[in-house]
Amino acid sequence: MSAIFKRMLERMPLEIRTQGELDQLAPPLLRTLGKELEVLSLVARMCPVLFTDGSAGVFVLGDFYHDDQTAALVQLLKKRNFRLHSTPVFVLSPALLIAVTKTVRPSLANTAQSADTIAHGGALVQAMNAILVWALRHRASDVHFNVKRVQSDSTVMFTIDGRYVCPDRYAHLPTATMLAMLAVTWMDVEGGNGAVFDPTVEQQGRVTRELDGQRVCLRWASLATDQGCSVCLRLLVLDSTELTPELSELGYLTSQVAALRKASLTQGGAIVLAGTVGSGKSTTLATLMREIPAYRKIITLEDPAEYFIPNALQNTVSRSFEENELSVFDNKLKAFKRSAMNDLLIGEIRDVAGGRAFSDLAGSGVSLYTTVHAGSALWVPERLSSSFIGVPRDLLATPGILKLLVFQCLLPLLCQGCAQTYEQRASSGHWHCALSQTRSALWRERWIAALEEQADLPRSRLRFRSEQGCPKCTNGLSALTGTSGRTVAAEIIAPAEEPDFLKDLKANDGLRMHRWFEQRQRSVLSDEDMRGKSARQCALFKVWNGLVDPRTVEQVFGVSNLRMRSARDAL
Repeated sequence: MSAIFKRMLERMPLEIRTQGELDQLAPPLLRTLGKELEVLSLVARMCPVLFTDGSAGVFVLGDFYHDDQTAALVQLLKKRNFRLHSTPVFVLSPALLIAVTKTVRPSLANTAQSADTIAHGGALVQAMNAILVWALRHRASDVHFNVKRVQSDSTVMFTIDGRYVCPDRYAHLPTATMLAMLAVTWMDVEGGNGAVFDPTVEQQGRVTRELDGQRVCLRWASLATDQGCSVCLRLLVLDSTELTPELSELGYLTSQVAALRKASLTQGGAIVLAGTVGSGKSTTLATLMREIPAYRKIITLEDPAEYFIPNALQNTVSRSFEENELSVFDNKLKAFKRSAMNDLLIGEIRDVAGGRAFSDLAGSGVSLYTTVHAGSALWVPERLSSSFIGVPRDLLATPGILKLLVFQCLLPLLCQGCAQTYEQRASSGHWHCALSQTRSALWRERWIAALEEQADLPRSRLRFRSEQGCPKCTNGLSALTGTSGRTVAAEIIAPAEEPDFLKDLKANDGLRMHRWFEQRQRSVLSDEDMRGKSARQCALFKVWNGLVDPRTVEQVFGVSNLRMRSARDAL
């Protein structure tokens, strides 16, 4: 490597992040030189380019900025008598590098592909992997590719700590490049509906890749919208031996942990966790099941196995709407029943096949653990008895079948390094309510007074999110500044200890069940005892302790119906 090149690389690289920045280069980009210099095999990571003033340079991925091949490519430009640009090497994102090199959109694999197409295919895979690695390193649960069909740029969004966010680097991805990346990725999908990626229809399947030293399952679900398709990839790390956090570390309080452990140590019946997508249900179940004594035989049936559970025989069964897939699921369950198991985890009950399994196993003496999508512990029986799942209501109302019903959601924890008191937050700028609307000082004062008088939340105990954040919590994503992780807010019903609940369940009297749920005996808000309390009241306890912003509770559970003193409050 020449001394001049070494000195150049010691400087901070000039990074081009968006198509707009690329278009504003002076002098403008004229064309690529990969074919002319016979280096098409390198286009997945670097590409020589020519500018309109006759100077030349190299576009390269950040990981290869200091690579010997980059130095050799610059030397090749000089050897071919090209005048080097004042900045010989520019750093581009993988997706933008693909766009520059005029990606050839791949078709179905064929053996007659040109070297150019093969090289671009490799670049597309690398660009996708770069996005997925970023997601893994930032603890994203999902990656969303939102294709804007009639626009030149599209957006990649990420679900991080329950927030739907977009980093600047992925706010403007060339639409053609995104479609090509998705098309290449779909070629590796297993169990997918359709031989090729079709943005006009819904498709689902799974892809397994090695990313950042980990084997990762990507669960693909696409949605065809008016503006273009949206592909959601759920990230699931496979073969991990890392244990989930303890129940208390997840945010469960002492009385709730006791109820969960008591139920898990009682043989027979079902423990059902409810929540929305991404609410941490699987994490809680994995934590609960790894506490089961080693003398009990544990089997899991998951789609796929998400967390390592010591002493469990974990099984992955891919399920779709295809008849043969449902048959595989049923046959696996039949084998389980002959295996003398004590505890069985079924990852999710979501269809008739799962309903049949629940009906068959919940009363068989086996301890059953599963999850459903529901917005309250009270709604779990309604979900199970719905036409989509079909568990008989009479069975659910039988004592011992439903052992424990749990609903949980995840709330962002305030960063304790920069959480603000009410006075600090009120004096630091505009006040935003739970609906993210700017409110007046008068509105703010009446809102806080209503919290004190009606919700028993003194302002002296409240803490609020700092929008500026601090070194402990600032990670380049403005939507997450001022927060540090998440905590569970949960509610629990133990049907065997609630005869009125089972009676109303059998009678299908939802209104009376709701009234019973709201009127259960419970301690005061500031008491850690969660018996009889709802998930919202659990969340308010954490607000009282300065762990959660009160506006977050309103966002998750609905804006509270606080009675303001004036009709002119929303100023």
